[in-house]
Amino acid sequence: MTRSVSFSGKLGNPMTITKPQGVTIKATAHYLPERVVTNADLEKVMDTSDEWIVQRTGVRERHFCAEGESTREMSFEVLKQLLRNAGVTPDELDLFILATVGSHMACPSTACQILGDLAEDPEFGHTNAGALDITVACSGFTYGLNMAHDLMASGQYRNIAVIGAEHLSKLIELTTVGRGTAIIFGDGAGGAIVSSSDQPEHGIVSQIMRSDGSKWDELYIPREERDIPEATHNAELPIGLMRMNGRAIFKFAVGTFGDLIQETLDKADLTPEDVDHYICHQSNVRILDACRERFGIPPEKMPVNIDRLGNTSAASVPILFDEQVKAGKIKPGQKVMFVAFGAGLTWTSSLWQL
Repeated sequence: MTRSVSFSGKLGNPMTITKPQGVTIKATAHYLPERVVTNADLEKVMDTSDEWIVQRTGVRERHFCAEGESTREMSFEVLKQLLRNAGVTPDELDLFILATVGSHMACPSTACQILGDLAEDPEFGHTNAGALDITVACSGFTYGLNMAHDLMASGQYRNIAVIGAEHLSKLIELTTVGRGTAIIFGDGAGGAIVSSSDQPEHGIVSQIMRSDGSKWDELYIPREERDIPEATHNAELPIGLMRMNGRAIFKFAVGTFGDLIQETLDKADLTPEDVDHYICHQSNVRILDACRERFGIPPEKMPVNIDRLGNTSAASVPILFDEQVKAGKIKPGQKVMFVAFGAGLTWTSSLWQL
């Protein structure tokens, strides 16, 4: 039995909607900067080689923002694509969640600034949608997807945009000192619009959101000297750049990744074969290979794009998802599991019935 709730969409325009019985991913989109940086380019500025990078990470090239590009500009392009693809007007957008470690200011949120940009665009215009940034690093988009789904299921929202966007090239140093992060990360943005559905079978089957704050200092971006623990790694790097204990992060990911998938399957009472696609955070090809072997997942069910894009943090999962949707590989009626892990330390999953 459904129930009706009243709320204000456009300011001063009360409306009544029926509590949705299901939730669907209505549209996807992504954006990549035009500038491509290859491993050969990195060989010119640091002590490394294409063979060394590919062997350890699987990355062959990545995209970097040009001057004037940032998290804000990339996210704005994705949001416009999403609204067009979904056929959703600004008045019909109820909430915008932006997952990023690159918010432009402490206040206001970059999400609010992007909606300000939307208001000035003659194709779109003003919206009173809610807006917030969340900082969950590589786990951000999948955290946001879970949040959007559960808000939608409450019956008080019609359309929520979730975007993961990262301008990581500004947080790394292209020298031998910064090699540990410089070889891995890239820039980009991707997202989805989550909408109410009258199909009760549509939506999340099971989800997990976890963290281990005792290990926050394995991957972090200090703003002041006092942010840096006494026993630290990457001590030579300037304040404001990313610092990562690569070995610890790799060990964490290898140990967590497979267990996260298994726990998500157990909660849904499903087997690995029941899931049609695994859209996983692109952190390291060796981590993906180990998980695929553990569950016997064929390569076509667990796609990889880290070789072309590197690790784009919160943008990783939505970019890969949109690529697979546009390639016609992901279809309505299928089960898709989103999986991510990153700084915090955090890990999360979201298993959908499309």
